[in-house]
Amino acid sequence: MTTATQTLTLKAAMGSYGHTNALKSGAITPKGVTFEQVEISPIINAFRRMCRQLEFDVCEMAITTYLCAKANNLPFTALPVFLVRAFHNGAVQINSDVVKTPKDLEGKKVGVRAWTVTTGVWAKDILRTEHGVDLEKVNWVIADEEHVIQYKTPGNVTSQIGANLGEMLASGELAAAIGIPKVEAANVKPLVENAGAVQTEWYKKTGVYPINHTLVVKDDLLNANPSLGKDLYDAFKAARDQYVATLANSTEEADAAFKRVSAMVGDPLPYGIEANRKAMEAIIAAATTQHILTQPTKVEDVFAKGAASWG
Repeated sequence: MTTATQTLTLKAAMGSYGHTNALKSGAITPKGVTFEQVEISPIINAFRRMCRQLEFDVCEMAITTYLCAKANNLPFTALPVFLVRAFHNGAVQINSDVVKTPKDLEGKKVGVRAWTVTTGVWAKDILRTEHGVDLEKVNWVIADEEHVIQYKTPGNVTSQIGANLGEMLASGELAAAIGIPKVEAANVKPLVENAGAVQTEWYKKTGVYPINHTLVVKDDLLNANPSLGKDLYDAFKAARDQYVATLANSTEEADAAFKRVSAMVGDPLPYGIEANRKAMEAIIAAATTQHILTQPTKVEDVFAKGAASWG
């Protein structure tokens, strides 16, 4: 346990964002903690290393990778710090020679990088809830390994490691693909043409501001240092608060997306459990429907002990 004269040095992997800059520069430091920063770009490359080698003490992680890891008893736990968020209503591209309506996806092949990838989980759930697509009737094709090696994909998922999903979509081998770069082909179009307007209406209806990435900490560190989770949370929130306070007057292009979304949702980077309950309930429900979670899961149960009281 840390004392006033002891400092924990924690190996940390996190992306470089406006709301983490003060932590990465050392302008804000968690109480009793020094970060040994490991720069990884893109940050998604850290997720597998954390899940398979437990390489970091503190690590940014995709929310559905984390839920899958937790379900498979990997020894780290999230704090209610949400570093990346995005709407996914426009994440599906279709081959228009094959697909005329979303229900046409049933019985056909649809590509996604991995089954548990967060954009894919959100987008699949939107296909199910907004377009009536029965996910069990789709033949899913994944082109990469799951970060959590212990996880076994559902029976209607086929692995083609290294496959070029964009080329497969353009050729008609896939009817649709989720979360891949834009495909420049005349027969490839977005499933949802007016994604911005659609996501606004979806948010008004659901109240869900989707979470992409959270922050995890090794369990042995949390157990040995009972105040560590709260101390880290407080520092990340302080860095977030400092950043959000600058947004209104910012002219930086990197801040433009947060300024746009704040007009719709209010706080563009809410932390804490209560402010994120709807989003967490939605992603837990989606992960359950998609066989990533197999047991009833409460929002509080996936975060560090005591996190429900953190404001």
